[in-house]
Amino acid sequence: MAIVKPFKAVRATRDKVAMVSSKSYEIYTPEMLYSKLAFNPFTFLHVVNPGYKYHKQDITEELRFKLVHNRYLEFKENNVFQKDSLPAFYIYEKITPTNTFCGIIAAVSVEDYHNNVIKKHEGTLKKRELLFENYLKNTGFNAEPVLLTYPDNDEITAIIKKYKQQRAEYEFSTTDKDLHLLWVVNDANDIEKITEAFKDVETLYIADGHHRSTSSCLLAQRLARENSNHTGEEDYNFFMSYLLPESNLKIYEFNRFIKDLNGLTADEFLIELDTFFRIENRKQELYKPKEKHHFSMYLNGEFYALYLRKSIYNFTDALSKLDAQILYSTVLKPILGIEDIRNDSKIVYSQDKSDSLELKTKVDAGDFKVSFGMLPTNINELKEIVDSDLLMPPKTTYIEPKLRSALTIYEF
Repeated sequence: MAIVKPFKAVRATRDKVAMVSSKSYEIYTPEMLYSKLAFNPFTFLHVVNPGYKYHKQDITEELRFKLVHNRYLEFKENNVFQKDSLPAFYIYEKITPTNTFCGIIAAVSVEDYHNNVIKKHEGTLKKRELLFENYLKNTGFNAEPVLLTYPDNDEITAIIKKYKQQRAEYEFSTTDKDLHLLWVVNDANDIEKITEAFKDVETLYIADGHHRSTSSCLLAQRLARENSNHTGEEDYNFFMSYLLPESNLKIYEFNRFIKDLNGLTADEFLIELDTFFRIENRKQELYKPKEKHHFSMYLNGEFYALYLRKSIYNFTDALSKLDAQILYSTVLKPILGIEDIRNDSKIVYSQDKSDSLELKTKVDAGDFKVSFGMLPTNINELKEIVDSDLLMPPKTTYIEPKLRSALTIYEF
């Protein structure tokens, strides 16, 4: 039973939301960031990049978090942000040139995270967990929802459909040609229907935002210890999420680029691969896998198709069936000497849906010796691994939608 509740969002006024909301701070290059800050006084990037106001970018973590809080207060004082008077769910639809996503922004329970009702598929780094916990504690808000997915539910879908027939509270386009719409659900009957419908959902799966989830839970534990009157109903016991039905989630693969062959020549490397793979040299023909356990490889100016020898490879559990894990356990670790696939500088990951020749172009440029591609992981594989209490290797999934910052803000 998933606990999903409405909350009073802090959000931009309708006339300014297109200028306020932004992509995640980490996406912008320094040049892009400077341009946004210089020419848009309303962008939320001014809040999360507070040193710009004082022409000072090199500031301590503690001072930065304090200034973020101050810039946030200024946006509220200037009525750029206003807090809703009633708790609400927020139906958010993002329409891109290729996909349409529609789900519900809501508050979910940290207890559900601890009780494994909300499940994760990736590991997290303790350093990043603590950094974001400290950020939340000092700023007092979260502006990016965690992306959760749930099994398709007819009742929830019907409510969403009902509101989409009405005029949206927000409707704006961005320069990347995406259309964003948001409807406010503050009717008591509809709130109850949504709340009750999610009680029938046994499991919510984290699609994106593992560190934000964990950090929110760490903060809740910290604030509970500091609050002698803790009841469990305080806002810090919940965190903001965007709940999307499984059928609407889009999962893409990451390509892998390796900087050296671990002392092997190209011919020696191919001989090593022959143990676990049937190898076909496709020459200059672009090869992209069409089945699980098939891999594309680009080496020395030529494409190769690698087909796993299933009579040799031992499938032991859900993780061992995952293509990213197969590549790691048969190639990256034993042949190329890459033990720590999260931190080893020899491996680089890239997701570029617009460039089908990426495996070739990046190797031909000279920075890498070999590259690998595979089919994307599907939602059933993800769920099987999670339900088996296993974790995927890093950079197994690139999941959309990617959400905007400051469309709705959760305070605690």
